[in-house]
Amino acid sequence: MFARIVLQRGRKVEGESPFWISFSDLMSALMVLFLLVMTVTLISVTKDVTSVEQRKIQREKDIQELMATIREQSREFPAVKVDESTYRIDLGDIVHFDSGSAEIGTTGALFLRHYVPVLLNAQASELGQRWIRRIVVEGFTDQDGTYLYNLGLSLDRSKRVVCVLFSPSAPTETALTNTEKHQIRDLFLVGGYSFNSMKISKEASRRVELKIDFWALDEQREASPNLDEKELGQC
Repeated sequence: MFARIVLQRGRKVEGESPFWISFSDLMSALMVLFLLVMTVTLISVTKDVTSVEQRKIQREKDIQELMATIREQSREFPAVKVDESTYRIDLGDIVHFDSGSAEIGTTGALFLRHYVPVLLNAQASELGQRWIRRIVVEGFTDQDGTYLYNLGLSLDRSKRVVCVLFSPSAPTETALTNTEKHQIRDLFLVGGYSFNSMKISKEASRRVELKIDFWALDEQREASPNLDEKELGQC
């Protein structure tokens, strides 16, 4: 009379679904994570290296700009030769020495007091303040005499260049200002050289060169002592 209703239950699943991932899946996940970490690390390192390289390139550009400015300002002094690759300035035969002597003639002394402000102005510029560390005065000798004698003579010639800059000027000459003299005191370094860099002739060997030293990238700069009250003295 009534249709028989049969309720069919769902078929029971044999066993439970596994909860833990398989070993191969775990290794794959760890590999992906490792590659992700390595990628991020490499990107970070590459970015840092690129930043350092860019700063190195900018430093070289700034130094070349400084040397180009010095070369351009030196055109007024035909005897001067500026080597932009070695940062050396050959003052030419206008500053020369007699054999065995460290004395600089009146013409050479006058030239030095007119030319050195070119370098002081370069150092006082924004790029100069950033990169110029010091200017080394290098005196040279010819091949006559012993090594130790010439070593002392070359040092005397270097010292004489600095002394001439502080010497009283002729009545018609504009003297270096006190600011320039203090700048020379803080910037110039006297260095002696013997006959290790001879020219073709003995006369050309007895010369003076100025070598510009630049700060290295991130070089530590120690504060200089305050010497403003200290007298400059006389040679």
